[in-house]
Amino acid sequence: MAEAHQAVAFQFTITPEGIDLQLSHQALRQVYLSGLRSWKKRVTRLKNNVITGVYPASPSSWLFVVIAILATMYTRSDPSMGLIAKIQEHLPCEPLHIQCRTVVSAVLFSTLLWFSLIFTMRLCLKQLLSYHGWMFEQHGKVSNTTKIWAAMVRIFSGRQPLLYSYQGSLPNLPVPAVKDTVKRYLESARPLMSDSEYERMTTLAKEFESSLGNRLQWYLKLKAMWASNYVSDWWEEYVYLRGRGPLMVNSNYYGMDFLYVTPTPIQAARAGNTLHACLLYRRKLNREEIKPVILNVPLCAAQCERIFNTTRIPGEETDSLIHWQDSEYVAVFHRGRYFRLWLYHAGRMLSPREIEQQIQRIMDDSSPPVPGEAKLAALTAGDRIPWAQARKEFFSSGVNKRSLDCIEKAAFFVALDDDEQGMRGDDPAGNLDRYAKSLLHGKCYDRWFDKSFTVVVYKNGKNGLNAEHSLADAPIMAHVWEYVMTTDSFQLGYTEEGHCKGDVASSLPPPTRLTWDIPAECQERIERSLAVAQALADDVDFHVLPIQEFGKGAIKKCKISPDAFIQIALQLAYYRNRGTFSLTYEASMTRLFREGRTETVRSCTSESCAFIRALEGGESKEVCRRLFRTAAEKHQHLYKMAMTGGGIDRHLFCLYLVSKYLGEESPFLKEVLSETWRLSTSQTPLQQVELFDFINHPEYTTCGGGFGPVADDGYGVSYIIIGENMINLHISCKHSCPQTVSTFFHYQFPETSEKGKIETSKLIDKMSLLKLVRI
Repeated sequence: MAEAHQAVAFQFTITPEGIDLQLSHQALRQVYLSGLRSWKKRVTRLKNNVITGVYPASPSSWLFVVIAILATMYTRSDPSMGLIAKIQEHLPCEPLHIQCRTVVSAVLFSTLLWFSLIFTMRLCLKQLLSYHGWMFEQHGKVSNTTKIWAAMVRIFSGRQPLLYSYQGSLPNLPVPAVKDTVKRYLESARPLMSDSEYERMTTLAKEFESSLGNRLQWYLKLKAMWASNYVSDWWEEYVYLRGRGPLMVNSNYYGMDFLYVTPTPIQAARAGNTLHACLLYRRKLNREEIKPVILNVPLCAAQCERIFNTTRIPGEETDSLIHWQDSEYVAVFHRGRYFRLWLYHAGRMLSPREIEQQIQRIMDDSSPPVPGEAKLAALTAGDRIPWAQARKEFFSSGVNKRSLDCIEKAAFFVALDDDEQGMRGDDPAGNLDRYAKSLLHGKCYDRWFDKSFTVVVYKNGKNGLNAEHSLADAPIMAHVWEYVMTTDSFQLGYTEEGHCKGDVASSLPPPTRLTWDIPAECQERIERSLAVAQALADDVDFHVLPIQEFGKGAIKKCKISPDAFIQIALQLAYYRNRGTFSLTYEASMTRLFREGRTETVRSCTSESCAFIRALEGGESKEVCRRLFRTAAEKHQHLYKMAMTGGGIDRHLFCLYLVSKYLGEESPFLKEVLSETWRLSTSQTPLQQVELFDFINHPEYTTCGGGFGPVADDGYGVSYIIIGENMINLHISCKHSCPQTVSTFFHYQFPETSEKGKIETSKLIDKMSLLKLVRI
C-alpha cells in the first residue's frame, strides 16, 4: 500500500463540508521531473533530426548563405539572376514595406539555394560512396583514382557527423545481373558436386537464366528503385520473423564477459555498474553522440535504432517487432519472480551504487513465485505458435496483460542467476563451455528470449548477454557490449570492498514485484514449451577454444588475411573430421549500403579444396604454400565481393521470393534454397580497440560470443581476433548427431572412432601451419 500511495499525485474525499483535496507534493515533483526529462529528449531528438537532415552542411551555414546573398545585393548585384525579383512579385504588398519585401525575397531565395546546395552535396557524396575500387587494390598500393576519390570524400563529408548523419548519403544496394549471380553460384558449387551433379545443375541454371530469371529480375529492379534496400525487409520477415521454431539456440546469440578477470565478486555491484553503463550507452545513442563506424567509408547505422526498448511479439503466422521511444525501467528476473526496477528518479539516472542497492533489495526479497510464474519465460523459449496462442488467450487482459506489458516495454531484460560461471576451478576449459551454454539458453526459463537483449549477471560477478537476432546483427550488439564492459571496469570502477562507487538517495522507492494470475491450463502449456526448449538445450554441444600460441600479428607477418587463414583452417578441420567438404556459410556485412545487413561468403572454394587435398596428400611445402596463398586470395576476393553487393545468396533469396509471389516454380531456385549449411561461421569484429589496453592490461581480454548450430548435423563457429596474439573460437553442434562434436577444431576424429571417444592428437598443428605459409 505504501508504494501505491506514493504513486498517486493527489487524493480527494467528498465530505458534508465539501471536497477535501490532498496533494502529494513529492509525487507531483516526480511527475514534473519525469515529464521534463521526456521533453528534453524530444528537443534533443528534434535538434539531431535537423542537424542530420541538412548534413553534410550545418544549420549555421544557412545564415552564412543568407548574409552572403544580402551582402551581394548591397553592392547592387543580383546573384539570383532575377529570381529574387520574381519571388518579390508574388509576395503580398500589404503590410510589407518594399525594402522588407526585398529582404524577405532574398532570405527565401537564400534558403532555396541552401537546400539546393545540400541536395547537390548529398548526391555527390552518394555517388562517391558508391565507388568500391579502393577495396580491391593491393595493400600498400593506392591508385591515383583512389587518392582523388578519398580527397573528394573528405571534401563532401562535412565535419563532426552524428551517428545517423550519413544515412541519407549511403548508396542503395545494387541488384546484380542474373548471369553474374548464376556464374558465381556454379563456381561455388563445383567443389561440392560430382561431375554428373554439376552438369545437371548447370543445365538447370542456364534454363533459369534464359527464361524465368529475367522476369523475376525485373521485379527486383523495380523494388530496388522504390525501397531503400531490396533485401533487408524480406530478410527480416522471412528469415527471422516467420520462423516458427524456438528462438533459443536457433536464432538468439550470446556475448561473454572478460575471459580472465571478474571486476567484482559481488553480484549486485556488478549488476549496478553493468546496468548503469547500458544506460550511458543508450543516452549517447539517443543523442547520436556515438561516432559513425568508418571503414574508409561510413557504415549504415540503421540497426542501432532498435537496440533498446524493443520486443519481439509472437504471432501464429509471423512475429512482429515493437519499438518504444523510451523506457525508464528494466524488468528483472530472480529466483522465479519478476520485478520492475526504475532506473530514473527525480528526473535523473540512478547512480551505479543506487542500482546496486535496488538489485540487493530484489535479492533479499524472500517472497515465493506464484504458481506458473517461475517458468513463465519458457513460453519465449519454445515454439512460436503455442506462445502466440497462449499470449492471446491468457495475457490479453487483466493483471497478466499489465505484467506482460511491463516486461515487453522495458528498456531491456535482466536475469540474476544463482549459478557461478567463468573460466575457473579445477576444470577451466569445461567451465568455460558450461558458461557459453548458460548464456545461450540458461535453464530455458530464466531468460526472456523475445527482448532485444537480456543482461545475465551470475552469483560470482560474471556477466554476459543474450540477444535477439531479428532486430540487429552481432556486430551491433558487440559494439554495445564492448562499451559496457570497458565502462564498467575502466571508468565506473569499484571500491576496495567490491561495491559500486557513489552515494545513495534515501527516498528511492523499492522495486515493484510483478503480479500474475496464471491458470492451470496455461501452466500446462508452459510445461510443454519448457519440454521442447529443454530437449533442444540438452542437445547442444558447446566448446570455447582460446588460442594463445599465435594471433593476428603472426598471421599478418605471413602476408595472409587473418580471416582467410581461419576460414581455411576450419575447412581443413572439417575435412579431417568428416573426410569430405561442406557448403560453408560465412557472414559478411553489407553496411556499406543503406539499411544493409549481411551477405554470405561461400568459403569452401575450389582453391581451398585443392590446398587441403595437397596438404593431406603429402605434397611438398612449396606446392602447399602456393596453393594456400591462392586459396587465401580467392577468399578475400569473395569477401570483398559480398561486402560490395556482388554476393550470391541474398540475390537468389529475393528471386525465389518473387517467384513465390508470382506463383512460378523454378527447379534451380528450389534446389539452391534447399541446400544445407553444415558449417556456419561468423567473425565478431573487435570494433572499439581504443577502449581496451591489451599492452598494460592484457588480462582484460574479451572472449567474444557465439551461436547455436544451423544444421542438425553441422557446426556453428564464431570467432573473434583479439589484439595481436589471441584468437577465440566458439564451436557448437548437437549431441544427437553421431558425426559431430564441438571439440572438432581441437581434436582429430578418425572415421572409425565412435562419438565421444576423443583422441588427443591435434586437429591442426597451428605453428606448423604458420611455418608452411611463412615467406
